[in-house]
Amino acid sequence: MRLDYSPFFRTTVGFDRLLDLLDQAEGAPGYPPYNIERSDENHYRVSLAVAGFAEKDLEIEVRDGVLTVEGKRDPSPTPSYLHQGIAGRAFQRQFQLAEHVEVKGARLENGLLHVDLERVVPDEKKPRKIVIGAPDLKTIQGAQTPSQRAAA
Repeated sequence: MRLDYSPFFRTTVGFDRLLDLLDQAEGAPGYPPYNIERSDENHYRVSLAVAGFAEKDLEIEVRDGVLTVEGKRDPSPTPSYLHQGIAGRAFQRQFQLAEHVEVKGARLENGLLHVDLERVVPDEKKPRKIVIGAPDLKTIQGAQTPSQRAAA
C-alpha cells in the first residue's frame, strides 16, 4: 500500500524535499541488505552485503549529497544451479547524506562493502563560547568614562 502525500503538498511550503524523501523511502528496495553504524559523534559506516561481487563490479559515487552504490556483474556463462540462494542481480542503493558528511573511504571485506563517512563541520559552524563581561573602557581609544561624559 502506497501513501498519497499530495494533500501535504497543498498545505505546506518548503517541505517538498522532506516529502520526496518520505516517498522514496517507502518504495526502497530490500536488496542488498545494509547496516548503518555510528562509532562516535562524527564517524559513520554504511555496510552493504554484496556477496558474489568483486571490486570491479561495484561503483561508489557521491553527487549533491547523495551516496550511490551500484553493483553490476559482468555477464558470463552462468552455471546450471540446482539451487541459487545467493543473489547476484544488479542493484543501486542511495543514501541521503547530511550536511558536512564526507566519504572517507571504502573497502570490500568478507562479502561486505564498508563505506566510511565522517561529519566535518567547518570552524565557523561549530558552537563557540562567548565570554560575558564588560570591556575595560580605559583600553578603548577615544572612549569616555561616565564622569567624563557628564563633565562635557
